[in-house]
Amino acid sequence: MKIFKYTLGLCLVMTAFFGCEKDDDNTDFVNGINAPSNVSALVTVTQDNSGLVKITPLAEGVTTFTIDYGDNSEAASNIQPGAFVEHTYAEGTYQASIQAFGLNGRSTSVTQEIMVSFNAPENLVVTITNDAAVSRKVNVTAVADFALSYEVDFGQAGSEPVMINDGDTASFIYDEAGTYTITVTAFSAAIETVQYTEDFLVTEILQPLTGAPTPPSRQDSDVISMFSNAYEQDVNVSSWRSDWSTSTLTDLQIAGNDTKFYADADFVGVEFYGDAAVDASQMDSFHMDFWSVNATTFRVKLVDLGGEATEAEIVFTDLPQNEWVSIEIPMSDFTDAGMTSINSIQQMIFSGLPTGTFDFFIDNVYFYRAATAAGEGLEGTWKMAPEAGALGVGPSIGDVSFFSCDAVCVDSRACYYDDNYIFGADGTFTNDLGAESWIEGWQGGGDSCGTPVAPHDGSNPASYTYDEAAGTVTVNGVGAYIGLAKANNQGELPNVAVPSSITYNVSFIDANTINVNVDIGGGVYWQYRLIREGATNPLAGTWQMAPEAGALGIGPAIGDVSFFSCDAVCVDSRACYYDDNYIFGADGTFTNDLGAESWIEAWQGGGDSCGTPVAPHDGSNPATYTYNGSAGTITLNGTGAYIGLAKANNQGELPNVAVPSSITYNVSFVDANTINLNVDIGGGVYWQYKLVRI
Repeated sequence: MKIFKYTLGLCLVMTAFFGCEKDDDNTDFVNGINAPSNVSALVTVTQDNSGLVKITPLAEGVTTFTIDYGDNSEAASNIQPGAFVEHTYAEGTYQASIQAFGLNGRSTSVTQEIMVSFNAPENLVVTITNDAAVSRKVNVTAVADFALSYEVDFGQAGSEPVMINDGDTASFIYDEAGTYTITVTAFSAAIETVQYTEDFLVTEILQPLTGAPTPPSRQDSDVISMFSNAYEQDVNVSSWRSDWSTSTLTDLQIAGNDTKFYADADFVGVEFYGDAAVDASQMDSFHMDFWSVNATTFRVKLVDLGGEATEAEIVFTDLPQNEWVSIEIPMSDFTDAGMTSINSIQQMIFSGLPTGTFDFFIDNVYFYRAATAAGEGLEGTWKMAPEAGALGVGPSIGDVSFFSCDAVCVDSRACYYDDNYIFGADGTFTNDLGAESWIEGWQGGGDSCGTPVAPHDGSNPASYTYDEAAGTVTVNGVGAYIGLAKANNQGELPNVAVPSSITYNVSFIDANTINVNVDIGGGVYWQYRLIREGATNPLAGTWQMAPEAGALGIGPAIGDVSFFSCDAVCVDSRACYYDDNYIFGADGTFTNDLGAESWIEAWQGGGDSCGTPVAPHDGSNPATYTYNGSAGTITLNGTGAYIGLAKANNQGELPNVAVPSSITYNVSFVDANTINLNVDIGGGVYWQYKLVRI
């Protein structure tokens, strides 16, 4: 599955993983590298009755090879990856040994049969099949008496033949479906070869074989659902194919998911008028899942008909074909493209290329925003934070000196960092790992991306219990886990039995970020940082000072406002101040929206009373913000930008210091919609503010 965002193209380059911990003075991590995996060799023979054989060893995580030819001759050693050796055999069958060595000297050996026969191949049997899962992919397997290797020519112009060993499979993906002449040539050590030729019909997979990806669990208030089995429907769509559309619409189910299929499309109008109109003004993004066998361009247009008609269209090119693509479009992209209103959207128009002939499937059509509430504790979908240090192990909480997954490690384990940990509102828990996750050696993997292994593949039912007071979450079910499958309360697999439940310690950094750890015994803690899916920034939104006594104050320590505290009378007299808006945009912009009046102090030329905002503290200058959830800080960038009081900053108080270009505040979440902030103005004095989301 692919995720496409209109504003960003992301290419993940998978690299061989040798170790995630970087330490110029400590190479102990090398000892943890597993032995090479997937060891084999490609063996071919010269067709001249000489018995000259070429052996090309293959493996993953290898530095050198040694080959024992199996005929009592001297072995070949120190063979570099990509290199080959040649050896002359007498006629006969031999058991050659290929030994692959890793960086730390660990090795893996396999035995490969090499049959050298001066007889021409006989009884050639070739099996050609269309791949069941990949469109236009053909698999060829060949066996024959006396044959050692085979050349497969797939018959597509410009393609190179593929060499395989006896009984192995060669695969090829064609550019187009159709009939191709496939030729298989069997080789022994004899001069004579044997060929097999077949005109084979390469087929196209014309619809998805699996359902669209399951959307993250979200609060109902954070989603406006038009079409999805994952969310309750919020929009009464009058037509998924308007009278003015060109296409054929079919409703069907794919792997149990309701799905819409449009055939021979040019453009498709979706209508939802009147009371069904969508007010997306409080939503962050539009989402849909898309699958097509032939679309080269796909367009999404939204039309607002609430007043003067306004619309905008987003265009996607070079979308992957024959797989589900999750399309995410920030609502700001529509407004940036000229849409002046998004509070009464009544039409959605799909179009694309090739005009009049492109076919596509859609599912999970909805608008959404970052989580505005923490739900019932952990409710929602979580992932490992894709950042250095989010995965680690060490002798105490906060110490990951034994191992810490750095930026290179995060990149190499992309298949792991997209794993979903789903805490259902009904108490169910699910490990949704997708097609691949990081499979360790104890699981039979190669410490690399691979197919999830039972019972740690999400196949068993599981539940969870969150104890907020104790700061723990227990997942119940064999194979259920958070972070790493091997780490549990008894130790590490495979050294202990697979548990039926695991209890983790959990603490919230903010409403959508948690730290999780598990004590595996012996004073060792595996530690994970997770983020709630779809919640990119818990600050995004509009905030105001909490209109209550004590929300504004100053004192010698955090929580102490003994120098000054705005009481109930003060709050009433400063109503023009308590309605000031502090707007944190999802795009990183920050705005002080003070309206016509705010509380203007004497140093600003005011009378310590309500008055017209004074530049530069009037929101007239552009500003941005950076939120660091781990550090618990917000930094405002822009002259005149502030939270709480304009005069308080990191250097002191205006007018005694220069107007700063940035201010950093400490922030902590009381809950998803309430925060405490403070700024140290020096000398052990802290201005402190309590804000609420509106």
